[in-house]
Amino acid sequence: MIGISRLLHRRDLMVRGHLLGGSSSVNGMVYTRGSSSDYDRFARVTGEPGWSWNALQPYIRKHEGFVPPVDGRNPAGEFDPRFHGFSGPIHTTLQALLNPPIDSRMIAAANQLKGEFSFNLDLNSGTPLGLAWHQSTTGHGERSSAATGYLPASVRARPNLHILIGTRVTRVLPTSGDRQGKPSLRTVEFTSGTSNSSPRTTVTATKEVILSAGSIGTPHILLHSGIGDKSELKKIGIASVVNLPSVDHPIFAVAVNLNITNDNDPWANIDTNTTLQAEALEIWNSNRTGPLASFGRLDQFIFGRVPPSKFKGLADPSSGPNSAHYELAFTGSANLLLAAVAVSSPASRGTVSLQTNNPFDQPLIDPQFLTAPIDVILAREAIRAFFKFTTAPAWKDVLLSPTPGFVNNTVDSVLDEFSRNTTIANLHPIGTAAMSPVNAPWGVVDPDLLLKKASGLRIIDASVYPYIPCGHTQASVYIVAERAADVVKATWRA
Repeated sequence: MIGISRLLHRRDLMVRGHLLGGSSSVNGMVYTRGSSSDYDRFARVTGEPGWSWNALQPYIRKHEGFVPPVDGRNPAGEFDPRFHGFSGPIHTTLQALLNPPIDSRMIAAANQLKGEFSFNLDLNSGTPLGLAWHQSTTGHGERSSAATGYLPASVRARPNLHILIGTRVTRVLPTSGDRQGKPSLRTVEFTSGTSNSSPRTTVTATKEVILSAGSIGTPHILLHSGIGDKSELKKIGIASVVNLPSVDHPIFAVAVNLNITNDNDPWANIDTNTTLQAEALEIWNSNRTGPLASFGRLDQFIFGRVPPSKFKGLADPSSGPNSAHYELAFTGSANLLLAAVAVSSPASRGTVSLQTNNPFDQPLIDPQFLTAPIDVILAREAIRAFFKFTTAPAWKDVLLSPTPGFVNNTVDSVLDEFSRNTTIANLHPIGTAAMSPVNAPWGVVDPDLLLKKASGLRIIDASVYPYIPCGHTQASVYIVAERAADVVKATWRA
């Protein structure tokens, strides 16, 4: 549960994946890497050129195994193979079932309006701006996750790999014998119990511990281990050494009413028709095709920028001119065109803290969405971009009206109130254990992802990002993890 203090004091859920594959096993499967300048900023901020876009190219391709869409169509014109890997463990593909009445109008509108809505052949080229076809981490009609990709039966059978399920890590503990004059944190405490009184087991690594519990789980473990905000942890009797801020993409939805009378989509009413649902499930069970082989009717995205004139006097939070300020993720039917709107380059920073010193109590998460004035402006202009897109001639014959609440979509206060009333977490938390230059007085890990002021503990997950990429975070986690694996191997081969 998260508290959203600046959004009318609402509370909402922060979904996390407590299973093999973590959140890659429960997410929306969207595959967007962000912009090249996102990674160049990683390199610039950390002082490590290995985190730059060009240096990461081998890892961008290494993890990806692009496969054709399951409907058998030729995907030419929907993606650019020059920017993809085809032999990696994580399957990616295009939508399994297209939505012609919507898709044709989306592409036509992009070509008619051009500019900020210009068609982009591949949003994963390093320049995501414009309208592009949706890519997802699915393959052969099924979800592709860190578990299916990196833990197949052949890997699970390795004699040097032991997987514990139904187990919770409670703390990382000091290990006797400092290394390089630093305390060694190579002992992990865990339990298969369900309460603070459950018996604990400890194991000690001979080389190092790698913590990959995610952007909420990692700081939760660190804080209980005495690594966190000193003033806050002192209140519950835990000594701490570093601060842990967090970031996410705030998200909400906007829509317009349509009237498409020539929609011949046989699956148009699948959301409400139980007969169609049963038929779709039978098709999927038979050959992994049909409407259940995709995540809904999400075929196109728009990544856009807001003109500087709209935020005069405020710093641009994006990583550069090829990086998006906002995202519109479109889905449509015969009577509705809807876009999930996300602020892709937010400036607001949230917190993860503890309620008690009991590791079974959930952490307190406050994303602080829309606390930075620039984020309010970006959300407002993203809504306006959506309505501007629907003014293209392609929609003229089917567009009826904005949905209730958007009739006055030119009034700043109306749009700001809407975004504050409806914004939720986009399940992209990052930066709760951010990397920074070696010897920097801020940050949690060094550029090699080793915990500062200690030895034996390395963090590899989205918590180490110093800034959030302007795309969905799943792809960037695979990229960072692949490079991190080589960093670990190089450390112990030296």
